[in-house]
Amino acid sequence: MDLIKEMISWLPSLMRGARITISLTLVSVAAGIILGLFLALGKISKNRVLNKICSGYIFFFRGTPLLMQLYFIYYSLPQINPALTINNRFMAAFIAFTLNSGAYSAEIIRSAIQSIDKGQREAAKALGMSYSQTMRLVIIPQSFRRLIPPLGNEYIMVLKDVSLVSIIALTDITKVTKSLSSTTASPWPYVPAMIIYLIITAVFQYVFNKLENKFSVYD
Repeated sequence: MDLIKEMISWLPSLMRGARITISLTLVSVAAGIILGLFLALGKISKNRVLNKICSGYIFFFRGTPLLMQLYFIYYSLPQINPALTINNRFMAAFIAFTLNSGAYSAEIIRSAIQSIDKGQREAAKALGMSYSQTMRLVIIPQSFRRLIPPLGNEYIMVLKDVSLVSIIALTDITKVTKSLSSTTASPWPYVPAMIIYLIITAVFQYVFNKLENKFSVYD
């Protein structure tokens, strides 16, 4: 009973950490999807320079650890130039996660776009549509439903990766749990913390499953 009461007493702190975790996940992946759309269009562009720049960006952020990117943005940039200092931990994490998520989202979006039958592009061209009109009015809307499952996975992956922000002392669930475990000299704070992660993950899965089922009627 004493342990249960103690776990209940930890909940307010854990829920504050959960708000940080959820907020950072939502805003960084949303921004990453927007960035990823432009990167995907750039990568499939016939403009060689734009193609190389976008491909290089995607390769870099997918090929280096997110933890290292976070370290670089928060700790290394101020050493390179003090003007690049980001004092707000949430903003530093947001930038790192957005840049990283943008690279992964770009590949998801690119795959979805290229999965659309080429006949759709040819039909749009025959109707006199420009490349931008074809993408905006024909290809991207049809790609949307195919994006839902992988983007749902991206949200869940980022949700768990947000635990990395504890290294810059941002008080997410993991940071709060470590602090509670240290101050109470107990391993038990990790139990409700993991349960909270599971609940949040289940909610994300539920929402994206609903979206996938809703849009599947257009098959």
